[in-house]
Amino acid sequence: MPNLSTQTHPCGACDFYADSVWKPVASCSVSILSRGFSRKNLGIGHPLYHQEDENRGVFCVSKGLIALRTNHHNGSSTLLRLAYPGDIIGFRSFLENRPHRTEARALLASRVCTVARRDAQKVVQGNPSILARLASRCISEIDRNHDRIIAAATTSNKQRLTDILLRLMKVHGEPVGERLRMQLPLSRSDLADLIGVQPETMSRLFTRIRTDGDIQVSGREIQMLVDPSLRRSGHG
Repeated sequence: MPNLSTQTHPCGACDFYADSVWKPVASCSVSILSRGFSRKNLGIGHPLYHQEDENRGVFCVSKGLIALRTNHHNGSSTLLRLAYPGDIIGFRSFLENRPHRTEARALLASRVCTVARRDAQKVVQGNPSILARLASRCISEIDRNHDRIIAAATTSNKQRLTDILLRLMKVHGEPVGERLRMQLPLSRSDLADLIGVQPETMSRLFTRIRTDGDIQVSGREIQMLVDPSLRRSGHG
C-alpha cells in the first residue's frame, strides 16, 4: 500500500500554490486530488467550456488569458471579465451543480489545470477548509463587481481603460529597450464591455491616451515605459 503521507501535491510546484484553493487538502486526500487532476493547453480562440455545458470540475488558469463571456439569443455577446494566471473559474457552476452560465475561451495560448468534478466533490467533502477557500473566491468575485460599479460612477473612462491596459501589460508585456510592448489580446468592442461604454467611445479614449503620450498605441500594439511594478515575475 502506498504511503499517502508522502504523495506529492499536484499543485505543489505551481507559482500560485500559496493561494491555491487545493492547498489545504489533507494528506489522506492527496491521492484523490491527483487522480482527478489534469492539465490542458488551449490555443488562441479555443474554448475551455461553452455556455450551458455541464460542469466538469474546477478550473485554474496557470498560463495565458481566458475570456468569460455571455452569449445572447440574438447572436451577440458580452465580455464579463478576464481570467488571469492564478484565477479559478467554473467554480460557481461546480458549487451549485448547474450548467455554466458563461463561455470560457482562450484569448492567448493558455494552460488550464482541472480537478474533475467527481474527485473535486470528494476532496471538498473531506476538507472543509477547501470549501471555505472556494467561498472566499465567490466573495472576491462579488467584491470585484462591486468595485466595477463604484469605478463606473467615480473614475473616468480613460482611467479605467488605462488600468486594464496596465494589468494586461503587467502579466503579458515583453521588454523592448526601456519600454514594455504587447499585442492587445482582445478587441476594442470587448474593452468597451469591460469598461461599460459604447464601442464607438473606445476610439476617442485611445486618442486621448495617445495624446497624453504615456502609452503608445498603433493598431493592436501597445507600448509604455518600463515601470518596476510592471516587470513580470515568471509564470509557469
